[in-house]
Amino acid sequence: MLAACTALLSLVAAGPTVTDDAAYQREIEAWRKAREARLRGDEGWLTVAGLFWLKEGENRLGSDPNAEVVLPAHSSPARAGALRVQKGKVTVEPAAGVAITAGGKPVTKMELRSDTPGPPDVLSLGDLRFFVIERSGKLAIRLRDLQAPARKSFTGLRWFPVRKEYRVVGRFVPHPAPKKLSVPNVLGLVEEMVSPGAVVFELQGQELRLEPVYETPDQSELFFIFRDRTSGHETYGAGRFFYADKPRDGQVILDFNKAYTPPCAFTRFATCPLPPRQNHLPLRIEAGELDYGHH
Repeated sequence: MLAACTALLSLVAAGPTVTDDAAYQREIEAWRKAREARLRGDEGWLTVAGLFWLKEGENRLGSDPNAEVVLPAHSSPARAGALRVQKGKVTVEPAAGVAITAGGKPVTKMELRSDTPGPPDVLSLGDLRFFVIERSGKLAIRLRDLQAPARKSFTGLRWFPVRKEYRVVGRFVPHPAPKKLSVPNVLGLVEEMVSPGAVVFELQGQELRLEPVYETPDQSELFFIFRDRTSGHETYGAGRFFYADKPRDGQVILDFNKAYTPPCAFTRFATCPLPPRQNHLPLRIEAGELDYGHH
């Protein structure tokens, strides 16, 4: 009896099997609704309204168009303060009378943590949120505007129909040791990302291979950056992303119905990685998110 109960709990934890069509359809629809809710949220990519690379020394902050970090005038005075960069560290100092906060507390002078390894210190000024990011050793301010036009004009995501044949079980082939991949991004910078191995799978009668990377320091899941023959047609031209659980008993479940469009389709201020050449698939993946069509 104990063994039977344990087996049942394992099935519940794993979610519906792929043979349960109705349950699988509900799972994907719920995932897609959550995806769109995150995109529309205060921390979603639709609010990202600026990316400003910082120089060593003082960087002026405010709505003055001559400032190094230009903020929207609806929430910022012409001079909101300054960001000072010294030997890889960034300090913010608001101008007199400017109510910049961090974690709900007023800021007078503060050294800011970046998103690498993260989480960053997020500063607030009216409807604006901004924080330090690091890419390829370079520091920048990413700006979110809760009143961003892209957020207000967003019309919703579109998807291919759910097709269970695009949920496949692959064989994990580990690298002898985790290796670093040089992954370019849309800005022309190159990020070193760790890949634990490759996943070999069959789809449409072909044996295919994708090489995932770890996106976060905790290495909690596999991140796939891929391109296929729908890219630039029905789907975003630069490719798409999806996640998978880490290998279990040498297997990885790849679900292309959860493939989604990179942030750079929704804002020109994203720093999206591009698919490495080995992740260009020679067939059409008619599953997942369709192109939003703005960038």
